[in-house]
Amino acid sequence: MSESATWPDGVSRHILPRCPSTNAEALRLAPKLSGPAWVLTHDQYEGRGRRGRAWAMPKGNFAASLALKPQGDAGQAAQYSFVAALALYDALGQAAGPAVRLALKWPNDVLLNGGKIAGILLESSGHGGRVDVLAIGMGVNLAAAPPTDPNAAFAPVSVYEESGMKIGPEEFLDILAPAFAAWEARLLNEGFGPIRDAFMARAARLGETITARTGTAEFTGRFEGIDDAGSLILITAAGRQTVPAADVFF
Repeated sequence: MSESATWPDGVSRHILPRCPSTNAEALRLAPKLSGPAWVLTHDQYEGRGRRGRAWAMPKGNFAASLALKPQGDAGQAAQYSFVAALALYDALGQAAGPAVRLALKWPNDVLLNGGKIAGILLESSGHGGRVDVLAIGMGVNLAAAPPTDPNAAFAPVSVYEESGMKIGPEEFLDILAPAFAAWEARLLNEGFGPIRDAFMARAARLGETITARTGTAEFTGRFEGIDDAGSLILITAAGRQTVPAADVFF
């Protein structure tokens, strides 16, 4: 357990030797749960990233999901992606030590020394515009980086390879869960504003020129920030552009 924080009250944990997808397992468990629950596996063999991409998991890496029953609509549920990013930033800072450089890449990646160290995937179910169940999946390259995808914006890196620090998945969860609980409390008590400000303070390439690619369009401009809905704000040659979802390239 982390020396600086204890496991959050009312949050359960489920450790699985092997499972296809922690997000799928979290969504399956959530309706039966009385409170939030972390689902961690030591062997995830059908992991997913954004846009249906595969998420590879070499042995010793971290794959876990938090099952929640949030209050609100899909837009409010989406704010949890930024909570997860901030929690990962804090946990990785503790796990990898002060020598590494961490940054948050909108909308759902964490960079370490300029390479991709972690990814986040939110999946949900609900009805009538409300989100009844939310799974917040997080994958972290603790021990080893998977093979580089030639189409990826950043090459993967690992905590061990970049810092020499060894940390196991369950030990990392002991750090991550309290960090997530602390940022979630800020979201619930203070709203999205402080979360947005904290994300931008840690954001990679803020104020610089970046390219955002959606499934149908490409926008290049100065990364101005994110709005109240978590959308990317770019200042392009054609003016201010708001992008709700995209892959970002530097």
